[in-house]
Amino acid sequence: MRKLFLALALLLISVSTVSAQEKQQLFSPIKFNGYFIGYYRYNGQKENVSNSFDFRLLRVIASGRILEDFEWRFQAQVTGNTETLGKSPRMVDMSLEWQRFPEFRVKLGQYKIPFTFENPEHPIDIGFMDNAQVICKLSQYTDRTGIHSSNGRDVGLQIQGDLFPNADGHRLLHYQIGVFNGQGINTPDVGNQKDIIGGAWVSPTPGLRIGAFGWTGSYARKSGALFAKVDRRRYALSAEYDHDDWVFRSEYIHSTGGKFNTVVNKDGSAGDLTINEAAGNKADGFYVMASAPIVKQKANIKARYDVYRDRADMASSRTMYEIEANYMFTKNITFSLEYAFVNDRNIPNPDNHNYSILEARMGVRF
Repeated sequence: MRKLFLALALLLISVSTVSAQEKQQLFSPIKFNGYFIGYYRYNGQKENVSNSFDFRLLRVIASGRILEDFEWRFQAQVTGNTETLGKSPRMVDMSLEWQRFPEFRVKLGQYKIPFTFENPEHPIDIGFMDNAQVICKLSQYTDRTGIHSSNGRDVGLQIQGDLFPNADGHRLLHYQIGVFNGQGINTPDVGNQKDIIGGAWVSPTPGLRIGAFGWTGSYARKSGALFAKVDRRRYALSAEYDHDDWVFRSEYIHSTGGKFNTVVNKDGSAGDLTINEAAGNKADGFYVMASAPIVKQKANIKARYDVYRDRADMASSRTMYEIEANYMFTKNITFSLEYAFVNDRNIPNPDNHNYSILEARMGVRF
């Protein structure tokens, strides 16, 4: 990753050595934008009732093109949810992609891994309090392995493309596959064993996608001469229909592989190398969501049925029934109000399994 940063830095320095006309030919104007999500949340869980205002995240983005065929992107998280271990400020994205041909593109750097439909979606567009639980736990957010919060990203090299255009330009097949460190963001490889992640989907008509994804690799920790790792063998099945403000999406993920006793330390050190044998080596989950317009491009209502099982059995299930209303004051400002009923069988006291969460949220793009 340091070599990538050095190369990009040298590239930017070289701009000062060329004429204004050459700069115009080589580099497009830099685009700056960003977004912010803040909320108030009431959690009614017995013996753990809470209510608080908080920032989910504030991010700034810079992007541009080089020689027309290359797109670069940088994204930094300035501040983030204080409930998580993700440190802020921190770099989230740093990538360069060759885009000469839609059938074959090459991407290098730190960016979203090519796994599931939901992972690449914008947080404001996803809505709800967060990604679906199974996306968070099995797609490198608050991953069950114990890796530090990585926002669905890793460092690596990826190829992707869209094939078989029909008469209206709609392409029928998309593929994507990459090789990654498997250690999350802003972290070099530890075990020198790379993760392979990829997927493909067919799109028989505009708005309809049916896909499958696979992931094989491991997450490793090292402390002095000590070394430990847990395997990750995962697959996902996905379906989505997105047309005329109506959205239906469902995904199932299954994972084989262990987890460490603790989440990686907040300062980035590995900490405990002990593997949690009692947690088992299987996990799965799925979600079904729907979004319907009330007033097109202005207001909608969303609902999601969201299940995650950390040991792939009902005793470890956590189920969320969510409903949310969204109102767009402008195309850049969205207000959301959500109610969620939670059934969490991981809580030791059965009397506390069921509780409610209420959240009012504001999302702003700039």
